[in-house]
Amino acid sequence: MDLIPIYKLLSDETRLRVLLLIFQADLCVCELCYILQQPQPKVSKILSKLRDMNLVQDLRQDKFVFYHLKKENPLLVHNLNYLYAHLSDHPTLYDDTIRLEQRGNYTELCNISKGAHNDTSTMDE
Repeated sequence: MDLIPIYKLLSDETRLRVLLLIFQADLCVCELCYILQQPQPKVSKILSKLRDMNLVQDLRQDKFVFYHLKKENPLLVHNLNYLYAHLSDHPTLYDDTIRLEQRGNYTELCNISKGAHNDTSTMDE
């Protein structure tokens, strides 16, 4: 993928937030909605765009779909690694990561039992 589409993608705050979150862990739509405090249609539209760009993979488990970031694009991964390393410089991204770490406290919102889905991603992939 060329340089311009990646930076256009990253130029939208909500898309950037989604990418950084699924860079850290495989997440379902309900988890993303809670963390981002955004409505489900908006989050689903972003995930659809990312899937169309072949940047995410959806992993089905029972009635849930978890989204996994494909880490095949070095430019995207480099930018996300940089942002992750500098979260303290970006309060919104930092707050999202804190809510991500606390997701075990609210997974009941989407009826996911704790431990029902193991994260398969790591930032070093």
